[in-house]
Amino acid sequence: MSIMDDLSLETLAVRAGIERSQFNEHAEALYLTSSFVFESAAQAAARFSGEEDGNVYARFTNPTVTVMQQRLAALEGAEACVATASGMAAILSTVMALMNTGDHIVASRGLFGATQQLFGNILSRFGIETTFVPATDLAAYGAAITPRTKLIFVESPSNPLTELVDIPAVAAIAHEAGVLLVVDNCFCSPALQQPIKLGADLVIHSATKYLDGQGRVLGGAVCGRKALVDEVFKFLRTAGPCISPFNAWVILKGLETLRIRMAAQSAAALALATWLEAQPQVARVYYPGLPSHPQHELALRQQSSGGAIVSFEVKGGREEAWRVVDATRIVSITANLGDTKTTLTHPASTTHGRISPEAREAAGIHESLLRLAVGLESVEDLKTDLGRGLALIRS
Repeated sequence: MSIMDDLSLETLAVRAGIERSQFNEHAEALYLTSSFVFESAAQAAARFSGEEDGNVYARFTNPTVTVMQQRLAALEGAEACVATASGMAAILSTVMALMNTGDHIVASRGLFGATQQLFGNILSRFGIETTFVPATDLAAYGAAITPRTKLIFVESPSNPLTELVDIPAVAAIAHEAGVLLVVDNCFCSPALQQPIKLGADLVIHSATKYLDGQGRVLGGAVCGRKALVDEVFKFLRTAGPCISPFNAWVILKGLETLRIRMAAQSAAALALATWLEAQPQVARVYYPGLPSHPQHELALRQQSSGGAIVSFEVKGGREEAWRVVDATRIVSITANLGDTKTTLTHPASTTHGRISPEAREAAGIHESLLRLAVGLESVEDLKTDLGRGLALIRS
């Protein structure tokens, strides 16, 4: 039993995975090297074959990346973790490692736009089909499973409507059918939700978002049972969608402040969601921390807070929504999220702009919808900034 087994998330976020070099450095070392030197031909052979543990080539082994992987695995309560170049690389690597031509995916509807594109268009060209079901309809998951189904893929909360999936319930459905459950935990991070403890087999991260937390680098990760993660690692070793050591190092430093950032950003998001709900120009607010959210009770059971993403619909359509965006002076107009700087985007024309209008409508991505990713600025300043645009809408 390791001493790490009894530590809290806050301590794991700054201590897990550390292995000091001969210099006994306090901060985690950044190893910028493409390859590693062996003591002999025999050792090189043993390393390449896997008979001996150790670093081989930075495409798939690097000490800095290893520390990041071990720390994130500890935070998620996972046996293992493999880091990737981005969140989408993590999803692709998972599918390519665990599925074959003719296999089938059941996915919650309303996924991030690029994920929908991957599942609905690209994978189908290689004979892997996807059935999309309403995220909240438990019966639909079971009904969509076929003998060819290998995994169920969900986001909870979803992007951008913050729909929640009942993870324990869907895990039970998946496991009864002999199917894996994969959960994208991007919006919550392990600071607010640990899907493996709720029954998920694998957890996906876009480390670009809250794990880094300051909008600096791209990264992704897959966490879960070692046997499954090992299969993803084999694909990554050959295909190469790996994370750079520098990006892994930056994300490592971001993990140290993950808990306090998520607490502060979630509190600010709740305050802004409450304020938005009271504005006459706002038709609807989507935020799991609000009692008005249809799955508020599930959020209280599954998450430690509502998170930092608030989506809302203005009264009107694209023209009115764009007025709010264009009137901002503090909030950043960008589609990224998870930053200390608050960002605002119009999903129908950005993150979900490449999917068909019919698919957007089915997913509830209306032209009046805006997604606010709350940062660490003053809540009052953010209210003023958003209010400037809302005032241009005739309610």
